[in-house]
Amino acid sequence: MAKSIGPLDLNLSSPGETESFGCAIGKLLQGGEVLALIGELGVGKTALIRGIVAGLDVPADSVTSPTFMIVHEYQGRLPIIHIDLYRLQKPDEADSIGLSDYFTDDVVVAIEWADRFVQLLPEDRLEVKIAHRTRTSRAVRLEATGSRSRSLLAQIKNIERPAARSVSASLQTGRKTSSR
Repeated sequence: MAKSIGPLDLNLSSPGETESFGCAIGKLLQGGEVLALIGELGVGKTALIRGIVAGLDVPADSVTSPTFMIVHEYQGRLPIIHIDLYRLQKPDEADSIGLSDYFTDDVVVAIEWADRFVQLLPEDRLEVKIAHRTRTSRAVRLEATGSRSRSLLAQIKNIERPAARSVSASLQTGRKTSSR
């Protein structure tokens, strides 16, 4: 029986810390992982992916949000596919970009706005939920949904990172918390 591993909750105090945390994640990736990023506009999904890409030995400054292109591919230590589902309205639009074709063992896939089409995602994925805490800080929750993502989450829990703390109910409810 597969060992269950609980979510990881932490706070990131700046965009730079978000990128650094992403870089640490990127260094752990081996191929085949699907990272499902969830959070409202401007919460730092692209900043986290910029760090992940840097951790895969791709220059971080080459990463831009693929909102208009929908898919960007980067080649580093491993290929990484960066997908943004924000502009897509229906599941068949996501199918038309060949979403499922990207889910292979030899690439990493990072999907912004992954919650828009959860039904099209593989069962085994690492869900990364990001919520605003203040203007610059973010609450992050990582949850594994399968054996590969559980293994990755266990490794992430062992990396040097900001102190894991309980985060507000905003991650569980998906609501923005006020900084007032």
